[in-house]
Amino acid sequence: MRLAGRARLGFYPLPAAEASRIRGFLQFPKVSWAALDPCIGDGVAFTAITADPDVLRYGIEIDAYRAEQARERVAVVIQGNALETHGSIESFSLLYLNPPYDWELSCGKNRRMEEVFLSHTWRWLKAGGILVLVIPGEHIADCSQILAAQFRDVRVYRLGDPACVRYQQVVVLAVRRNRRERQRLQDSDITRARLQYASFARHPETLLVLPSDSDTRYSVPESGPVQLSHRGLPLDEIEDLLPRSAAYRQAGRILFAEPARISGRPLTPLHSGHIGLLAVSGMLNGIFGAGEERHLATWQSVKAVSCSTEEEDNGTIIQREKEYFTNELTLVFANGRTAILK
Repeated sequence: MRLAGRARLGFYPLPAAEASRIRGFLQFPKVSWAALDPCIGDGVAFTAITADPDVLRYGIEIDAYRAEQARERVAVVIQGNALETHGSIESFSLLYLNPPYDWELSCGKNRRMEEVFLSHTWRWLKAGGILVLVIPGEHIADCSQILAAQFRDVRVYRLGDPACVRYQQVVVLAVRRNRRERQRLQDSDITRARLQYASFARHPETLLVLPSDSDTRYSVPESGPVQLSHRGLPLDEIEDLLPRSAAYRQAGRILFAEPARISGRPLTPLHSGHIGLLAVSGMLNGIFGAGEERHLATWQSVKAVSCSTEEEDNGTIIQREKEYFTNELTLVFANGRTAILK
């Protein structure tokens, strides 16, 4: 995953239009039923997919800010890691899963997070329950073993929204098999299904686009309230308490040294080399000026490339590139105006 994706913890929300199309494939019971989103984000897509007055919604979100957003729409939201959350098996009627698109980072393991999240949560879905899985099409093969062995009536569609096309997202709609259906399943059936998923992964562009008018309906079974428990560390609480720790204060003097400060005038005039060293080391950063000219100044050293062309006696043209460092000054004025001087 790119750094920008890691910064937002792999949060790639499903567009509302696609959520509404998925909703058209679902037929809800006339009684109470429970639905789960282990990566609920702000809860907008989950709420649209499970739009029904009788639904009991449950969500898990690792980011504290998005968890607060989700609580405005969903009654039960656990703020924590879904992989450290436990619940009763075969308890939910519907599982909507849009996991982080990344690789697992742990000793001796190198699995896709799509497979990791599906492995952890599919058992919470009751027999006959509906799986709605949104992942990049190229990684559907990573989930093929679970899909082939545990689910039937599987349909895979491409998502046509521009934001989804960017990540080649597909939606998998499936029904969890009951025990008798799993016992009747042959190894050849699983192998055949996995080969088909592998074909989808190689050529996701050949899949049909998720239609606005559903050509089939998945009947969601009824279910009751569910108890989820988070067994991970309360990271936000630890982060708030950490600065008050004596050990943290002692280590902070080494890890977070006070910035160097200079004051006064130099004994002799500074030449350009001195000014450059002071600027890029941060010694000339700060707030300067008054009134409309009051501004924040930040210096940094950036790498640049100069190109030159030479022609030899035989007519051969040689292009040369030379890297060098130059100073760059970023200015932010009190009235909102910005400038970058190079």
